[in-house]
Amino acid sequence: MRKLCPNIDSEDGLETVLEVPIPEEMFTSMGSNVTLRWHNMLAWMKAQGSDKLSQPVVAGRINELRFLLYMVGSPLIPLQVQVGHSVYKPVKDCSIQASTAKYIVAQYIAATGGQPALNAVHSMCVTGEVKISASEFHQGDKSKNVKCTDEAGGFVLWQKDPDLWILELVISGCKIISGSNGKISWRHSSNQPGPVSMGPPRPLRRFLQGLDPRSTANLFIDATCIGEKIINNEDCFILKLETSPAIRESQSGPNYEIIHHTIWGYFSQRSGLLIQFEDSRLVGMRNKDDDEVFWETSTESVIQDYRYVDGVNIAHSGKTRVKVFRYGEQPANHKREIEEKWKIEEVDFNVWGLTSEHFLPPSGIKYGKI
Repeated sequence: MRKLCPNIDSEDGLETVLEVPIPEEMFTSMGSNVTLRWHNMLAWMKAQGSDKLSQPVVAGRINELRFLLYMVGSPLIPLQVQVGHSVYKPVKDCSIQASTAKYIVAQYIAATGGQPALNAVHSMCVTGEVKISASEFHQGDKSKNVKCTDEAGGFVLWQKDPDLWILELVISGCKIISGSNGKISWRHSSNQPGPVSMGPPRPLRRFLQGLDPRSTANLFIDATCIGEKIINNEDCFILKLETSPAIRESQSGPNYEIIHHTIWGYFSQRSGLLIQFEDSRLVGMRNKDDDEVFWETSTESVIQDYRYVDGVNIAHSGKTRVKVFRYGEQPANHKREIEEKWKIEEVDFNVWGLTSEHFLPPSGIKYGKI
């Protein structure tokens, strides 16, 4: 991945460190030679927030990319994960399904390095690359062609205990910044000066795709084991977690209601590792004509390439598929599928000098509910 931008104006000038490293594929697509690519990249950076972004063709393109980044690049999980230094819940007075789940989580902790190794991690910095693609936009019985080829990009993710994290994700000239300062979680597109979406602190879904074993263990410690299933030729236990009515109500708004949000984790019986993560959410919304429309989002992540980093077993690649359905009044019915392939380039733990000031949301901007 490209991390440095040369000084085009002066050969002897210092190179600039890119805020978000970009993959070679994204860099290559910017021009026929290296000099032209850097010129085009600098031109794009200077165009951020300019009037050019409001032109219909450019605005439509940015809206499409922003949709992809919101749906698969930076989604949040509705549950607040308690990141303590011990992942333990007593088995006493539990059902056999709940006590079995706690045993499976204990095996997962051992498989990812053990409690002492996980407790030694206080902060983290992750860089990686993504490739996102989407199917045609199906409205009713017709297909409405949305011009969307494979989009390549990169991301940087910073995390610090407790509940502090920030993600910067760039694909094809569109940048999403999402984060949590421990009190609120928020999300904002640099290509849109409009309101920042915010809500209660919640974990980024990307953490639970093999990046943060302690958050994953804390999430599933209250789950129940509902059976077994073969995933990619691996015998797996299935852990299921339902979002409570109180949490769904707190995250609903005046014009929309979260009807259900269910999470599943598939843990290998052989290795103890999480190899697939799924969640499904149904939201009911009322439009200006007081008609009710439903949005259903189903997400499935296959988690691969576990490798040890400082004693912690971290997944370094995977694939996420998202299916979005909208139904209600017939003209409003549509569906779409999105796929993201991701690869971790670098993971560093216990980043020196990382303070809470690094996780502050944008200032001076109007907020809306996430």
